[in-house]
Amino acid sequence: MHPDEELIPWLLQGDPAIRWRVLQNLVDAPEQEVTRERARVATDGWGARLLEAQDSDGTWGGGIYSPKWTSTTYTLLHLLWLGLLPGEPAALRGCERLWDWQARWRVPETCIVGILVRLTCAHGYDSARLDGQVDYLLDQQLADGGWNCATRTDKGKHSSFHTTIQALEALDAYAGTGGRSDVTESVRDGREFFLRHRLYQSHRTGAVAIRGSTRFPAFPEWHFDVLRSLEHFAYVGAERDERLRDAVQVVRDARRKDGRWPTYSPNPGRRWFQLEEPGPSRWNTHRVLRVLRWWSR
Repeated sequence: MHPDEELIPWLLQGDPAIRWRVLQNLVDAPEQEVTRERARVATDGWGARLLEAQDSDGTWGGGIYSPKWTSTTYTLLHLLWLGLLPGEPAALRGCERLWDWQARWRVPETCIVGILVRLTCAHGYDSARLDGQVDYLLDQQLADGGWNCATRTDKGKHSSFHTTIQALEALDAYAGTGGRSDVTESVRDGREFFLRHRLYQSHRTGAVAIRGSTRFPAFPEWHFDVLRSLEHFAYVGAERDERLRDAVQVVRDARRKDGRWPTYSPNPGRRWFQLEEPGPSRWNTHRVLRVLRWWSR
């Protein structure tokens, strides 16, 4: 047995949010078994706790985008990462509140538009305004292939790693819905932006571009990190590119002596609860093993 396969029984003792992904991505279990386990995200464990925290008006945490990280926006993101199945009534109510809020925007903000698009697609909410927000994202793409929420007019500005990973995740989710806007070229250029930076390095010095991006909190929120971005390439089934080798080595090097990956402190701010105690993390271990399985193929 491969050493990584010895971790499977330990991983399957975790939360339903971990188990369904392990069954799908590491065990290659039948789709029916994966879906059955994924459905438990809404009724057991971490996902159920988040759903129970919803306010009577359909929001979470008493706000739409703040407080971080218990607001409606970020709680819906957490449910997305846990794998809540599309169409969950509580999530759809939350998405409705987001779109009510969006209708009052004076000026769009690229990072938040990306999150809104991704949440709408992932949770299966039907909005007639979705295509317009996607078109806004496409229009905001910069000359280097990425995005930066700090600019709306200077296409020559250097892109932000934070904004670009959110835009790519959003456009990929949108492509999966069969929306009217063609995002193929935009997504290709966005991924090439990361590849030119070997995913996480400065294009000028080769050093780590963002301090802290080699740490992997369970929920990255709006932040870029190496594991989050490798997960994007793995999720879309991108072809292996040698420019990602350094990034893959970063996550390999984070492995503990016991063969598992650690928990990391969450981003500062309020949170609903702690997913895991400090020490070996089932959540991060299954995330890394998925990436390494993709890379090895």
